[in-house]
Formats: sequence, C-alpha cells, structure tokens
Amino acid sequence: MEKNAVAAVEKAAAQVIDYSNVDQLIVLVTEQGTSIGLKVIASILIFIVGRWLAKAVTTFARKAFQKTGMEDTLEKFLCNMLGAVLLVVVIIAAIGALGVQTTSLLAVLGAAGLAVGLALQGSLSNFASGVLIVAFRPYKVGDFIEAAGVAGTVKEVQILTTIIHSPDNKKILVPNSQIMAGTIINYSANDTRRLDMIVGCSYGDDLDQVRKVLNELVASDERILKEPAPTIEVVALGDSSVNFVVRPWVNSGDYWAVHFHLHEQVKKRFDAAGLNIPFPQRDVHIHQHAAAN
Repeated sequence: MEKNAVAAVEKAAAQVIDYSNVDQLIVLVTEQGTSIGLKVIASILIFIVGRWLAKAVTTFARKAFQKTGMEDTLEKFLCNMLGAVLLVVVIIAAIGALGVQTTSLLAVLGAAGLAVGLALQGSLSNFASGVLIVAFRPYKVGDFIEAAGVAGTVKEVQILTTIIHSPDNKKILVPNSQIMAGTIINYSANDTRRLDMIVGCSYGDDLDQVRKVLNELVASDERILKEPAPTIEVVALGDSSVNFVVRPWVNSGDYWAVHFHLHEQVKKRFDAAGLNIPFPQRDVHIHQHAAAN
C-alpha cells in the first residue's frame, strides 16, 4: 500500500513539473536579460559617442563660420542652437536604442513641449528676442551698450540671455526680452563721438581770453579730431558764472581718456592764465549785541 502511494505521488509530481519547460524558461530569461543589457550598453554608447560627435560638429561649424568672417554675435548664437539641436537628436537616438518607440515618444515630447512652453512663456520670449537681436544686430560682441538698466561691454549673445561685463568687471546676465523691450544705447556703433563739457568762468574774466585758452587746449591734443571742428561758445549766463560749452570730436576709443585729460588741463590752464572757475561760497556774518544792564 505504501509503495503504491509513493508511486502515485511521484507520478503526479512528474505531471506537474515539466523539466523541459523549466529549461526553456531559464534560457528565455537569460536571453531576455542579455538582450536588455546589450540595449542598455548600446544606448549608453550611442549617447557618449553622439555627444562627442555633436561637440565635434559644433566645433567644426564654429571654425567654418570664423573663416567666412561671420560676426561673433551670430557665430556664437548659431553654434549654441546647433549644439542644442544635436544634443536632442542624440538623446532621442539613445532612447530608441532601448527599444522605446520614438514615434510615440516624439508625440509625448510634443505634448509635453506645449505644456512646458505655456509654463515658460518668459523663456520663449527670451528666445524670440535672441533671434531678433541676431537678425537686426542692434549690437554685437565687443560693443559698449546701455540697456535694461545696465551698462557694459557685450561678451556673448546666448539663446536666452546676453552676457555683459560692467566697467568694474562684473558679469551680468540680462534676459534678451528685457533688452528688446527697452531702449538700447550703443556707444560703439559709430567710429567717432562728441565730448560735451561745460566750463564756467567768473563774470570778471575776459571772455576772449577764456575762449583763446580753451581753443589752445583743444588744438594741443592730437586725439581731438579736426573735422568736425570743435564747438567752443558761451552757452549760458549762470547765477555766478559765465558758462562755455566745449564740444570736441574724438574717436570712440579715445573718449574717456580725452574726457579725463581735458577736465584736468582746464583747471591747470585757467590757473596759469589767472582765470577763475567760480564755486559756491557762503558768507557768515556774526553780530554781537551788547548785554543789557
């Protein structure tokens, strides 16, 4: 009886467990794991190699743009755009290597992009403004500008921002939309600039002598242009001084050097010629009253 029971149990177990199916399952799991591992490795390799190729293509494009004499502003903007597009292509290719359907992925990314675009309207505005800056070129790299409440030298025009270095060497990132929405003053746009000075003299000074000293001072500086001719005329009769306007023309690069030099020389020449530069004065009168007896 016991032998029959054991035989029956072994027969039932043999019917439940099919060793050939177990072997097939192990082989299938092993093959699937190997396939997934190979896909992950392939995806990583595609990303690494693709990123390197994207950088190489961007570098090649930058050198090609430089050989054509393209402006730095447009060159850097196009290279930034090209690098961003190539990186997106590499990421999509890497995801596709994992077996993900890129068609459906692109549809999802499109929908997500629409939602993100609505949430990031400011960034899109900065992007559009960056395109307008590159297209219309109100300034370029190296120009000294005043815009969006800051002033400095333009170092780079990026997709979303413009990098400006202030005169005291601070790095300022200004959103492109703020620049395009306001007034842009480009001090480097023209080759020459006019220096405007107001010089006051005393009412007791000889105006012809004052004009002569100012003319000699302007004529002695080689950095001041002969054409257009400088303007030196009486502009106003102030409360305590006769004001002359001095307006010489200089090359844009010499503006500040001449500005500082002329102001210093005016003081020295006026002192040497005995001319007076009025300044506010206050007289204090003290009255002493006799003490009452």
